[in-house]
Amino acid sequence: MSQNNQNSQQINIELGEKEAEGIYSNLAIITHSPAEFVIDFTRVVPGVPKARVLSRIITTPQHAKMLLRALKDNIDKFESRFGEIKVDAQSTPQFGFINPDHGEQIN
Repeated sequence: MSQNNQNSQQINIELGEKEAEGIYSNLAIITHSPAEFVIDFTRVVPGVPKARVLSRIITTPQHAKMLLRALKDNIDKFESRFGEIKVDAQSTPQFGFINPDHGEQIN
C-alpha cells in the first residue's frame, strides 16, 4: 500500500457513553517485557493508603513509542497555546507517573 493510500484511509471509531465519561487518573505504573508495554492507570487519594487499578492498557513497543510521540506533539501544541506546563520537582512519587523498575518518578 502506498503512503498516499495509508494517509487517506479512515477509521470510524465509536465512543460509548460510559467511555465518554472518562476515568480520572493521577498515577500510572508502566512496566514492559520484550514484547509489550503495560500501563496501569490508578487514582491516589490523600489519606487513602490503597489504590486500585482503574484501567490497564497493553500495547506493543512500537505503539508505545508512537503514543509517546503523539503525547509530545500534543503537549507542544498545548504549551504553545496556553503556556508551559509546570511540573513540581518536589512532587512525591506517589502522585505522578512512576517507573516501578527503578522506583523513581518520571517527569
